[in-house]
Amino acid sequence: MNNAIPATLSYFPGCSLATTARENNSSLVAFCRTQGIELIELEDWSCCGSSSAHSINRDMACSLAERNLSLAPPDRPLLVACPSCMLRLSQAQLHLKTDAEAAGRYERMWGKAPNRSLEIIHFFELLEHMDLERAAGFSGEGLRNMRIVPYYGCMLSRPPEMRREKNYHGLMEKVLTSLGADVVQWAYSNRCCGTFLSVVRPDVVTPMVNEIMDGAISAGADCMVTACAMCHMNLEIRCNLQQKVPIFHFSEILSLAVGAKVQNGWFSRHLIDPRPLLRKKQMIA
Repeated sequence: MNNAIPATLSYFPGCSLATTARENNSSLVAFCRTQGIELIELEDWSCCGSSSAHSINRDMACSLAERNLSLAPPDRPLLVACPSCMLRLSQAQLHLKTDAEAAGRYERMWGKAPNRSLEIIHFFELLEHMDLERAAGFSGEGLRNMRIVPYYGCMLSRPPEMRREKNYHGLMEKVLTSLGADVVQWAYSNRCCGTFLSVVRPDVVTPMVNEIMDGAISAGADCMVTACAMCHMNLEIRCNLQQKVPIFHFSEILSLAVGAKVQNGWFSRHLIDPRPLLRKKQMIA
C-alpha cells in the first residue's frame, strides 16, 4: 500500500472476530470510522482454514482461503485483522501467483482467473501509514499514565517462503507511545500462547499462558494489549493465576485513545474485567 490510505477497503473479519472476539471487530470498525475509513465486509465470507484445516488437509485449507479471495472486489485492497487469517490468505495468494497448477485449480473451481494483483493488507499496515498524533479525535491525553506491555504472539511470524513479507514487530510500541502510553519492555511479546492446543491440551497451554501473564505483572504493567484475538482468548480463559492484569484488543485501546464511541458491551465480554482500570485512569465513566 502506498502512503495514501484508501477511503474504502474490503474487509475480512474471520471467524474469531465474528464470534468469540466480536468486541475486537466492533472496536476496529469504530476506530476506522473515526478516521474516515469505510470497511465493506466481504459478502458471504467463510472460514479461511486457519490452523485446523491447514494441519489436516493442505489442499482443503488452500481452497477455503481461495474462496474468500474469489469474493474480494478487484478495485480495492482487502483488509485483514487476524494474524492467522492474514497468513492463510496471503499464503494462498502467493501460491496463486507462483504455482500454475494452483491457479488452474482456482479457475476451474471458481469460474474465473485469480486476481494476482489483489492487495491484502494487515490492520497494522493501515496504522503504519497514519499519523496518529494528529488523528481525528485524539486530544493529546490519549493513554497517558497507562503502563502497557504489547503482546504480538507468534502468528505474525512468517514461514520461510514468506520471509520477505512485511514484519510488523515494533509497530505497537511506536503507536502506543505516540498516543501517550508508557510502553514497558518485556521478554514475552512474541511468546506463543498455545493457539489451538488450548482446545485439546489445556494442561499444556495453562503453564505457557501463566508465564506470559506473570511476565506482564513482573514488568509492572497495568495491562496487556494483544495483536491477535486467539491470543486474547487463550490469555483470558487459560490463565489460572490469582493475580492478573486486564488484556485489551489493540483496536479497543486505539478506539479509547481517539475518542471513538465506546460500547460497554466490548468490556463486559472480557473475562478479566478491564473497567476498574479504565475508571481509575479516568478513561471511562
